[in-house]
Amino acid sequence: MTTALPAPCDESIGFQAADEACEHKNGVLTATILGSSLAFVMGSIVNVALPSMQADFATDAQGAQWIINSYLLPVGALVLLGGALGDHYGRKLVFQAGLIVFTLATIACALAPNFATLLAMRAIQGLGAALLAPNSLAIISTSFREAERGKAIGTWAGMGAFAGAIAPVLGGWAVDLANWRWAFAIIIPLAILALVVSHRSIVESLDGNGERSPLDWAGAFLITLGLAALVWTLTALPQTNTANWAKWLVGSATVATIGLFVIVEKRKQDQAMVPLDLFNTASFAGISLLTLFLYAALGGLLVLLPFLLINAGGYSATQTGFAILPFPLTMALLSRYAGGLSDRFGVRAILTVGPAIVAVGFLYFSFLDSIQINYWRDIFPALMIIALGMTASVAPLTTAVMASVSDEHGGIASGINNAISRSAGLIATALLGFVLVGSDSGNGALVAGFANAALVGSILALVSAIAAWFLIRLKTAP
Repeated sequence: MTTALPAPCDESIGFQAADEACEHKNGVLTATILGSSLAFVMGSIVNVALPSMQADFATDAQGAQWIINSYLLPVGALVLLGGALGDHYGRKLVFQAGLIVFTLATIACALAPNFATLLAMRAIQGLGAALLAPNSLAIISTSFREAERGKAIGTWAGMGAFAGAIAPVLGGWAVDLANWRWAFAIIIPLAILALVVSHRSIVESLDGNGERSPLDWAGAFLITLGLAALVWTLTALPQTNTANWAKWLVGSATVATIGLFVIVEKRKQDQAMVPLDLFNTASFAGISLLTLFLYAALGGLLVLLPFLLINAGGYSATQTGFAILPFPLTMALLSRYAGGLSDRFGVRAILTVGPAIVAVGFLYFSFLDSIQINYWRDIFPALMIIALGMTASVAPLTTAVMASVSDEHGGIASGINNAISRSAGLIATALLGFVLVGSDSGNGALVAGFANAALVGSILALVSAIAAWFLIRLKTAP
């Protein structure tokens, strides 16, 4: 990688030069933290605002799903391409382009006059997030020397976790104080600030000086089309007003498109967006399955729980944000201590126990059978169990991804794992129609549907634990 960066913060370069270097690096951290956090927290803010948005546009359960998935679809499908674009054309350029696209789309979402416009702008928002999210970490890696990089990444991750904790509370407060449009409006000044700071502080960097491999546009197009068709099919399945022949037609197109994607990626080999040879390693395949099932369970919960609390529990949006707060707050506070668990007990053991704990939490939720929801009895214990299980899983999972492949494939393996986790949430949200459609019959049906979905989530988490135990061969973290 080549980059023209000022010298690191060091007294040996003189007090003024050191101050300028420190100011530059603080600016890099500020810009990347703001930019990536905006992309990550947008989902949790919309989850809290979803019932208000659904009521305002008078849309059905299928419409509510598309409010979420129109954003998740481009993020999940294009996040790998976004990172590759940064390597090719400049990480600062692509990061700033993503910020501009994200900010303009967010403004348009806040002003959307109708439902179709909202969905279109949400998709453009997702495109912006797919450009800025992967390049934020790459910018940190090229802006800090190796001795400083770990601390910088730790700060970036810690502040991201804090933003994830506070986002549902701020989003709920904005919805209650004004309306759902302000849930979008409150992040616009932060996005503009990130753009200004990034312009002043980030120095452009490219991946090497020589000839670079061509971008995998065919793979990006096919996976986007395939995921879109899959999401439409899964969303339409419980809908009685959609013809069965249309479901079969689009479902068949899904299989064909994803099959064609696999063929294209196989032929491109190392130049593919998703090098399929990585999955020949049992550990990487096991980690990918674990990620798919575990994050599918989690993605469904983070959409359904706010919906349940507001519609069946009578919570305000602000109260819902505070009710969910123990989950991200626990992960933010304990994650720094979870990283050493894999060193002590082994990656395989931790990645089996962590998802198994998550499965217990979902199983607790599955016993919910009363529309008179008691938070401390029905919600808080399960939420804390899931938080502890996820805390034990996330840091070792990141370590395991990097340890399961060779050094030269570490970046792409991490990106693939990121894309799998986002796609898992996308698929889970598409399947929630079976619960949300039934919610039209009353709060009792919504509670029963939530309990059934929690049982499915428990099974998914358990399957992820089984995949870890039988496939992951990493004994200890490197």
